[in-house]
Amino acid sequence: MSAAARFATPINASVPPARAGEFRPLALGGLRISPPVVLAPMAGVTNYPFRALCRQFGAGLYVSEMITARGFLNGNRLTGLLASSQAGEHPRSIQIYGSDPLDLGRMVERLVDEGVDHVDINFGCPVRKVTSCGGGSAIPVKPRLVARLVRAMVRSAKHVPVTIKMRKGIDETTSTYLEAGRVAQEEGVSAVGLHARTAAQLYSGEADWDAIADLKSHLAVPVLGNGDIWEAWDALRMMRTTGCDAVIVGRGCLGRPWLFRELADVFLGREPAPPPNLGEISAVMLDHAERLVAFFGPRMGILQMRKWTSWYTKGFPGSAAVRARMMEIESLEDLRGLVGDLDPATPFPLHALRAHRGKGTRVQRVALPHGYLEQRDDDTPPRGPHSAEELEAWESALDAG
Repeated sequence: MSAAARFATPINASVPPARAGEFRPLALGGLRISPPVVLAPMAGVTNYPFRALCRQFGAGLYVSEMITARGFLNGNRLTGLLASSQAGEHPRSIQIYGSDPLDLGRMVERLVDEGVDHVDINFGCPVRKVTSCGGGSAIPVKPRLVARLVRAMVRSAKHVPVTIKMRKGIDETTSTYLEAGRVAQEEGVSAVGLHARTAAQLYSGEADWDAIADLKSHLAVPVLGNGDIWEAWDALRMMRTTGCDAVIVGRGCLGRPWLFRELADVFLGREPAPPPNLGEISAVMLDHAERLVAFFGPRMGILQMRKWTSWYTKGFPGSAAVRARMMEIESLEDLRGLVGDLDPATPFPLHALRAHRGKGTRVQRVALPHGYLEQRDDDTPPRGPHSAEELEAWESALDAG
């Protein structure tokens, strides 16, 4: 396919495919990820069924949704299910949320015993209930706390690579990414991922790719760029513009798991085929629904699927009425019946390539604990289940080997 016939928006109309040897595999410890593409951990999204579906379309690293360390250690049934895998998922990658070093260390130890191949820690969640307790994207405000948490994970992980994923900072006046990246590197992370927005931005506006380039210029470990990968060509533009070592794909693949096939093509120097038509997408959507039902059970699986129906059909002309009915499905049979109302020959609309799916475009004032920004040199974890004495005793034992 010639570039003139390319199915792409104007910004990507003339982006050349990768040249032979232009991009190396992403090295994470003993792992080699090729193409250098990572599925972003997304709550309520990157469970095993979706990871498996994405993997079917293309190669890369597919990270679980955020798994809470405390819930995992306490044996919470749903947390355990979300952290679970099935035979053939390799490499198996888990993102962990927590702000207690002992919890993080113990969870990593258990995951390593289970055979996990990669663990990531969430330093980027901007949700109010998380940041107001000093977690998620609030943690990088305190570099010494970042170091303490990363140290606990790296030492517990042994040979398994540990990475972090973070945002630029709290807002445009409180930048944290350079210092947090530096201390994480010093504590032994294998790579640093940067969503090039602040916590205040949430998912609004354009990602600041210059920040990714800035971080790359300051670190020796691989830097993974995240933000505004809507088309496969965006990944090449980001890597060429910033020098980053891999891309993290988030909202761009919602309802579009075939994006990973397109990414594999452009990294191999090929022009990808046009996106599937509505009939082919309907088949993928039904496949996804069946996977969710098999994994979560009939009721929860269908409830999970409702939001996906909107993402799969977004942008198609005349689909609004069917989409509204799909959001009320109670069974696989309901979904199959509604799919029959769609015109299978309808081509994928060009404008839908960059249509935002999932999170909205609002901004926020980030909620932090009282006085949090005045104690940036503090390494005390937010209030957790363990006393300072317990944490110090466990860390001393870890230091002793």
